[in-house]
Amino acid sequence: QVQLVESGGGLVQAGGSLRLSCSASVSISYITINAMGWHRQAPGKQRELVAEITEGGSTNYADSVKGRFTISRDNAKNTVYLQMDSLKPEDTAVYYCNVIWALRWRVETSSNWGQGTQVTVSS
Repeated sequence: QVQLVESGGGLVQAGGSLRLSCSASVSISYITINAMGWHRQAPGKQRELVAEITEGGSTNYADSVKGRFTISRDNAKNTVYLQMDSLKPEDTAVYYCNVIWALRWRVETSSNWGQGTQVTVSS
């Protein structure tokens, strides 16, 4: 019902920048997307929240990326972006897009994940 396509990962030196993109394709007309965001997982570490944004534009960031990363959303295109500046080696991880969606007139929500895109920051 909801499929995600991610892009923008790659290799960058410390202090550089990358922009991740994630587009959601909706197959049912009465599905509403409530929020989209990004998580990341480094080898041997737990998956953690990076940033999220609601349809109304409210944002939430992990303390480790606050001031360096910026999340934005194009509601018309069902696309979320993550602008990553001043990258550090500790930002190296697989970044996963996430979407929270619901059927109209329903209170319960569902979640879908993308396949992930690798971000590597060298010293």
